[in-house]
Amino acid sequence: MESAYLFPYEHPYRHLHVPALIVAGFFVFIALSLSLFLTFRHLRSYNYPGEQKWIVAVIFMVPAYATESMLSLWNPKLSLACDILRSCYEAFALYAFGSYLIECLGGELRVLDFLEDEAKKQISRPLLEGKKGARLQQRTYCNFVCHPHVLGKDLFTIIKFGLVQYMILKTVCAFLTIVLELCGVYGDGQFKWYYGYPYITVVLNFSQMWALYCLVQFYNVAHEKLEPIRPLAKFISFKAIVFATWWQGVGIVLLCNFRLLPNEGKFKTGMQDFLICIEMAIAAIAHIFVFSAKPYHIVHPSNYGKVTTQETKTVLKVKGDEEKPALVEKKEIEVKAPGTSVKESVQDIVVEGGQKVVEDVVLTINQAIEPVHEGMTKIQERIHKIAVSGNDKEKPGVQILEEHRRNITKEPPV
Repeated sequence: MESAYLFPYEHPYRHLHVPALIVAGFFVFIALSLSLFLTFRHLRSYNYPGEQKWIVAVIFMVPAYATESMLSLWNPKLSLACDILRSCYEAFALYAFGSYLIECLGGELRVLDFLEDEAKKQISRPLLEGKKGARLQQRTYCNFVCHPHVLGKDLFTIIKFGLVQYMILKTVCAFLTIVLELCGVYGDGQFKWYYGYPYITVVLNFSQMWALYCLVQFYNVAHEKLEPIRPLAKFISFKAIVFATWWQGVGIVLLCNFRLLPNEGKFKTGMQDFLICIEMAIAAIAHIFVFSAKPYHIVHPSNYGKVTTQETKTVLKVKGDEEKPALVEKKEIEVKAPGTSVKESVQDIVVEGGQKVVEDVVLTINQAIEPVHEGMTKIQERIHKIAVSGNDKEKPGVQILEEHRRNITKEPPV
């Protein structure tokens, strides 16, 4: 029995592959050209390294997605490898976007002070409003969902952990995917209990949702402080790439399972890659306006560069009916921006950015291991106490409190 598809061909992938490559290649060319141009402008005006290193990392998400999707569309055998690399860079881009927002607020120390001030404001409100908000004074992790303001410095720890854990889990799961695929038990796109795909998918989806939720909570707390950088537009442009591509893939799988599209592995991945290529061109155009390099062309002398003031005084004689001396003063102010070459900018992004990522990963791993270590220590102490008490029961101590001796002599009866 033949199935009715939306396409008139018996093998739509074979007939649509070449036209899809041509169309996708055109959009990928646009995406790469615009993204590389914007990246180059940031590297040439690299006057705010703390912010721009993370902006470049976010912008480079478009070339990474477009290139990997084009390769996967060209050769379906590379689909799994490209999908793994694309997912790993997505995790890093999410971390980079969070780091960019932190730098826009002045760095981690200022963010901690800001969150602590916000917590004090929220805690002091119930004292004025009555007993209605008394529960907000408790800095518990439950308040992270409803009242993130009251967590203060703990909010920053939760958010940083949420972003970095996704990057770590994404890398670990990518390695597991490769191992399972080599062993033939990965089962890409198949929700069967004896394959590794459903388990890895559930873990990654939960991790991704938690990381994005942490980012949203941070935005809710600091959106007024971030108003000069137009945070809403940046949030939408970034999250649209992450969410649109993921839900798009889910929608394609559902349409194929319901037989509205050909239920063929190559067609599923090919359709996803083709749509991503088009979407990256749209994202590249959006980045030109959202992550523009124009604000970084202006250098503030108080923070950057060298300011030189030159004063010139000249005494002139004005000829006329009477010769009178005239004093002319001239001031010249010269601002020398530090200015970096593209090579120096790339080195700063790779070296400084890489060191920051490693430090945050190590810190997050330590935070994750610390509760486990404390739990194991308590378990060991408990086992030791049980063992000691057991030994005491096996060998009870004997203590003689009092000893009486009596000699009894019996005489025979007479």
